[in-house]
Amino acid sequence: MSTQNQPATRSVQDSPRCGPRFPLVLDITVRTRTRGVLTGRTADISESGISAILRIDVPLSEIVELNFTLPIGHVKVHAIVRQRDCFRYGFQFLESAAVQEVIRNTCRQLSVEQTLSAGL
Repeated sequence: MSTQNQPATRSVQDSPRCGPRFPLVLDITVRTRTRGVLTGRTADISESGISAILRIDVPLSEIVELNFTLPIGHVKVHAIVRQRDCFRYGFQFLESAAVQEVIRNTCRQLSVEQTLSAGL
């Protein structure tokens, strides 16, 4: 079977990371230029990005607006679609020191919770 016409994709799991990812499942809204407004569920988060499961294809490299609510506040941030593996998408955050601070604090909180649950 030829894959010539299929876009190249990389698994979110196979890519290098700027920092650790933490499991985080919550609702997310993705506003796209080409597909309109999509809803999905997140899978994990890091200080540099988030992954989500979406039912509709979003082109790689498209800049999108993400809306989701973390335990410490609502986040509205622009991101670029970096990776796709079936229905799982990897988004890299693009902006905002204030938004990055909310995300950074959430990752720290999740790291502490993960460490405590591991008994360390």
